[in-house]
This record gives sequence, C-alpha cells and structure tokens, in this order.
Amino acid sequence: MVAKWIEALTGSLEQKKQYKQAVARVDALPEPYRSSAKAVNRYFMYYGGITDGDTLVTMISDHTDLWERAAIDGTPVRDIVGDDPVEFAETFAASYSGTQWIDKERARLTKAIDAAISGTAVPDDKETDE
Repeated sequence: MVAKWIEALTGSLEQKKQYKQAVARVDALPEPYRSSAKAVNRYFMYYGGITDGDTLVTMISDHTDLWERAAIDGTPVRDIVGDDPVEFAETFAASYSGTQWIDKERARLTKAIDAAISGTAVPDDKETDE
C-alpha cells in the first residue's frame, strides 16, 4: 500500500531501479567508453525531453548495451559517435518515441493559432491543458 502511494508521487520504483542499474553499468565501463557514455546520457536528459519512464529506461538501457558491446569489441569511440556526437545523440534519441515535455506546449500553440485565425477567443491555459 505504501509503495503504491510513493509511486503515485514519485513514479515507478521499478523504473528507478532499472535506471540506476544502467547508470551503474556505465560507471563500470573502462575509459574512454565510460566518459563518452556519461556525456551522451547527460545530453539525453537535456535534449530528449522524454517524460515517459518506460521509454526513457529503455533508451538508457539500450544506450548502455551499445557502449558495453563497444568496450568488449574494442570499437573506437569515434566509430560509434562519428564526427558529430550531437547528431549521434539526437538521432539515437529520436529512435525512441514517447511523450515529451514539449508535446503539451505544441498542442497549446496549435490551439491558440487556430483560435486566432478563426476569430474565436484565444484559449487561456486552463482551456488548453490536457
């Protein structure tokens, strides 16, 4: 009962456990894989904007798998991220669809423009919240 109450406030405890396990796996990587994986994970948190816990955990776990495999195979970091690490990270993150924080604002903007064009009152925040 208490676990359900806590999860209602903080989100899935299982997802947090899986995320922490993935982070621990990254921490166990040899250099330069550890630093590279940490840098990309940090970028994911800023760029990705994913609000769905399952999608985020899946993405981070898959990303960790990639770096573990690269470390085992001795694949050079540049062979993984290419010449543009930003493009690599954004392309990787784009492969994981899910609810993003910006989705609500996109819907709000679309409704406001539609209302403005149609000459109806521009909806306020309460009317456009979903």
